[in-house]
Amino acid sequence: MSGKPVHLAVYDTLADWETGHATAQLARAGHAIRTVGPSTAPVTSTGGLRIRPDAALEDVRPEDSALLILPGADLWDTTDDLAPFARKARAFLAAGVPVAAICGATAGLAREGLLDDRAHTSAVSFYLAATGYAGGERYVETDAVTDGILVTAGPTEPVAFAREILRLLGVYEGEVLDAWYRLFHDSDAAAYAVLEKAGEL
Repeated sequence: MSGKPVHLAVYDTLADWETGHATAQLARAGHAIRTVGPSTAPVTSTGGLRIRPDAALEDVRPEDSALLILPGADLWDTTDDLAPFARKARAFLAAGVPVAAICGATAGLAREGLLDDRAHTSAVSFYLAATGYAGGERYVETDAVTDGILVTAGPTEPVAFAREILRLLGVYEGEVLDAWYRLFHDSDAAAYAVLEKAGEL
């Protein structure tokens, strides 16, 4: 573990349900979670949660972070307000720092050209195709995709999204990672025993 915080982007209309598994498990593993907004003014999620960001986007540097997580939000598709977050993702990837995007955030990355040359997924292929991006041939029909240091997932796959993040940051691997996924995705009781034996419950 790098000791650097994980940065979770927060903005109005963010989809509450998409990042909870990832951030909760990262925090349990010892990663500090820091929220980053367009500014430090409070934002309101789709579920009505009011969040005061720990930092403004312009003040977050890749070298000070272990990961940038970009959740979905209605604003990704209705305005250009969140484009600065996609540009920040470009800076993170260029610096060799991981980025994880789910749902509408994948469209933001597509518009930024960050999916043109990387394997990726999203809600459905035609959702990203509507952005006019050039990466359609790299689209993968699966729950979540990791290509190098970039994770992508669709809105119905928050557990798979977390699985890829936990693998990428080395929180879990092998049998333990598989058991964690089976427990939270499939309610597999046998997976509980594996995690308990590993001291992860």
